[in-house]
Amino acid sequence: MGQILIKNAYIVTMNAKNQVYTNGSILVEDDQIIAVGKVDHQLVKNTAETINAEGKYVLPGFVNTHVHTSQQLGRGLGDDVDLLTWLHQRIWPYESNLTEEDSYISTLLCSLEQIRAGVTSFAEPGGQFVSGMVKAVSEAGLRAKLAKSVMDCGEGLPKIWQRNTQEELDQQEDDFKKYHNTADGRVQIWFGLRTIFNNSDDLIIKSKALADKYHVGLHMHVAEVKDEIDYTMEVYGEPTVTHLNRLGVLDKNFLAVHTVWLTDEEVSLFRDKQVKVSHNPAAAMRVLGFAKIPKMLKEGICVTIGTDGAPSSNRMDMVDELWLTSLIHKGWRLDPTVMKAEEILQMATKNGAQALLDEDLYGSLEVGKKADLIVINPNSASMLPLHDPIANLVTSMHSSNVESTLCNGKWLMKERIIQTLNEADILKEAKARAAAIYKRAGIDLPDRFPTITF
Repeated sequence: MGQILIKNAYIVTMNAKNQVYTNGSILVEDDQIIAVGKVDHQLVKNTAETINAEGKYVLPGFVNTHVHTSQQLGRGLGDDVDLLTWLHQRIWPYESNLTEEDSYISTLLCSLEQIRAGVTSFAEPGGQFVSGMVKAVSEAGLRAKLAKSVMDCGEGLPKIWQRNTQEELDQQEDDFKKYHNTADGRVQIWFGLRTIFNNSDDLIIKSKALADKYHVGLHMHVAEVKDEIDYTMEVYGEPTVTHLNRLGVLDKNFLAVHTVWLTDEEVSLFRDKQVKVSHNPAAAMRVLGFAKIPKMLKEGICVTIGTDGAPSSNRMDMVDELWLTSLIHKGWRLDPTVMKAEEILQMATKNGAQALLDEDLYGSLEVGKKADLIVINPNSASMLPLHDPIANLVTSMHSSNVESTLCNGKWLMKERIIQTLNEADILKEAKARAAAIYKRAGIDLPDRFPTITF
């Protein structure tokens, strides 16, 4: 891959001191960063690719800690319904009719959106075809923690998903042995649990044991909606997080998603057990509620940002999620001082890397870390002027300002042109496959307006 020198940039390092370099440079060699700030030109080879980034930002690539890649072809299926209707009548029929090739195309389409929004690494909470996801991520050039969505109980499960506990455990372990640390180490396999509605205690405990055995993470939707807490109170006599703690699975390798309906005592449990949290503000705003994110950050919990799946908010854009995170907590708390821009950037970069157990590899621009970075061009009517350059990244940037995305020392997008995938072919194939899945699933969406066809 050789060397890449980016010079004259406003470099937001996100290192331990959150240092910023004005008119700074960064030197990449192969897949690593070898100099940041002021670069000794004796290190620069004559063959280095040199980029003048005057007037532009360089940041660590964003880390999306919760994204359903296999739901990308289901965008628009979940509008204006409650969560259980969304799940049982829209998403499960859709997902259960996916083929392995559908999952592959869906993940390619999702990867395009992630690359364009400056994401270099993400965590997938689980589809049914890990093989399809692995193939797509490998080709896209991204980093990912991929998991199977495992379920061994619960009402309304499509017949094709009705498996016992051991079958789900065996499938997860088989996926791990086949695909973990493939694509030059960019693709890794985690263990995934759908929700407590559909996971027995035995499956939860044994999935955690496998995650520990293989030194990877466990990814689970936790305390999403009030209906979930009502269910766990009825079945277990305690709310979700309290029950998970009783099972002994809360730990530093446990990634809890949404976490909207937590008591203050459960927030303390997360702190004490070093649980990682993925905050998905758009999905939460649609139907779930307001998580205690400012309190979690104050308690020192590692809180990150995710987009969820396309049918959750119809947007898989991390830049939009940063902006939304900056607003909703100020609003419901009536406190404009919470959720400052620098905190949100940390959530999207180094906190994300920590949650994915990779804080030593990426999440900040430092010598020895992987060359995962993005170039931001603020020269647009929507982002200028830059009176507060850090706040602008969170409150006025759009994904269209992401000019280039580099992962593992390789350009995934350069000057807004995707480098690793054939975007036109993917869009064409995605439209055809989405229509076919919708037809097979028999989903009936309401007519919004009278339609006249000529």
